[in-house]
Parts: sequence; structure tokens; C-alpha cells
Amino acid sequence: MLETRSSHACHGGMQQFYQHDSRTIGLPMRFAAYLPPQAAHGKVPALFYLAGLTCTEETFPIKAGAQRFAAKHGIALIAPDTSPRGANVPGESDAWDFGVGAGFYVDATREPWAARYRMYSYVRDDLRETVCANLPIDAARLGIFGHSMGGHGALVLALRNPVLYKSVSAFAPIAAPMRCPWGEKAFSGYLGENRDAWRNYDASELVGRASEKFAAGILVDQGLADQFLDEQLNPDAFEAACAAAGQPLTLRRHAGYDHGYYFISTFIEDHLAHHAKVLLA
Repeated sequence: MLETRSSHACHGGMQQFYQHDSRTIGLPMRFAAYLPPQAAHGKVPALFYLAGLTCTEETFPIKAGAQRFAAKHGIALIAPDTSPRGANVPGESDAWDFGVGAGFYVDATREPWAARYRMYSYVRDDLRETVCANLPIDAARLGIFGHSMGGHGALVLALRNPVLYKSVSAFAPIAAPMRCPWGEKAFSGYLGENRDAWRNYDASELVGRASEKFAAGILVDQGLADQFLDEQLNPDAFEAACAAAGQPLTLRRHAGYDHGYYFISTFIEDHLAHHAKVLLA
């Protein structure tokens, strides 16, 4: 059952903030849902947005400016939190890039994280099923996208679940997390030292063994003034993996743009249009 935390009229639709009890996490979880004006008359497609390190369910609705374009296309926007809150795992708030606000969209297998830090299954199952059961969402027309850590999560969820997610895109994703400090820290902490287990959460590893191709292509935007580009993001590795696998990819590199929401808000219209071509076909 959903608890409505707040509701705001927005571009003819409603920006909602919800809380629900998650069976996957075992704790209350929060998410945002923008329902476009078309949702008042029937079920609409939905686009799940996964945010990056330190973010919450409020970051994307407040900063990205996506509602205007979601209203134009008649697509709902769903934005979950980035980790459990209140799990009380020792040390979970010690670092900004691991623990609270940094669930990395994996199902942890290493203690003491395994019981609560299950963001992959939460997004794929619990959140998706809750949204489709309680909101006017067409479960057969879902897409996914995200930013940074969330771009990593979106690519992984889409590549592993192409039956569920019909379209995918990302802003500045952590595209090869096995090869960067953020990914190595998160994967070793949540999954342990067996690097074979890490491959299930690395888009550059997954694209070559995905069961289906995204025929309409994957859209990735990357700012060339991104302070994390050289050390953390590895878009070139993902580009090479897509080429080797025959997965269509549009990787756009933008001079002058950094890692933040000024960058995202500049190109958000293109991402909504990319998903609309598939979800409204």
C-alpha cells in the first residue's frame, strides 16, 4: 500500500512522492512518480530514472526539468531512492560513495549488507510491481535511464531484463565499474572479492552476452568537462563492447559539460524523445 507524502500540480499532471513497505529491502522505501495529464484518462508508459551517488528520490524531479517533456509525450516518470534508509548497518554512513545514498543497484551478497542492500531486485521487482499495481501505468511499456551510478544501474537492469525494459539510456554512466575506483569499492564491499560475480553488474561485460539487442539503440550522453570522466566512467569501454556485440549505440560527447544536473537538464528532452519512440510505437 502506498502512503502519499506530498502531491504537486506540474505541467498539467501531478508530481507525487510516495512511501511504501518494501518486501525486498525489509524497510520503508520512498520514490517519486510524475503522472502526466494523460494518466487521468488511462494507463500510460513509464520511464524509471535511477539517480547517482548521494541522491534521493527528490533529486531528479527537482533538478532535471523532465516533467515538461513527460507531459508532452504522455509518459510517467518513476524515481526511487538510491539506497535503503535506516538499515543501521555499521559504517553505512561513513563514506559518500558506499552505503547510504550509494546502493549501486546491486543485490549485496556480503555481510552485513546482504539483508537490506538489495537495490537491483528492489527496482526490478518490488518497485516495478508496486507502481504497476497502484498507479495508472502500462506494465508492458516500461523504459529505464539514469545518471552516473544510476546510469550504471539502468544499463545493467536493461541488459539483464530486456523483456521488462523496452528502452534504455544514460547520462555519464559508470560504464565499466570493474575498471574504476567507485566500482571496485562498491563491488568488493557488497559482493566480495570474486570478480566473476562482479561481471553481472558491469554493462561493458554484460552487453556481449545480453539475450536480446535493443534494436532502437542505447543513447548515452557524456560531458567532456566531467570531472569524473577519466578515472571513473569509461564510456570508451562501453562503446567498444557495444561495437563488438553488434548493439546499436549512440554515444554523444559534449564539450564544456560537467557531471551535474545542468548537463542533464540540457539534454533531458532528447532522452524523453528517445524513449517515446519506443514506448509509444
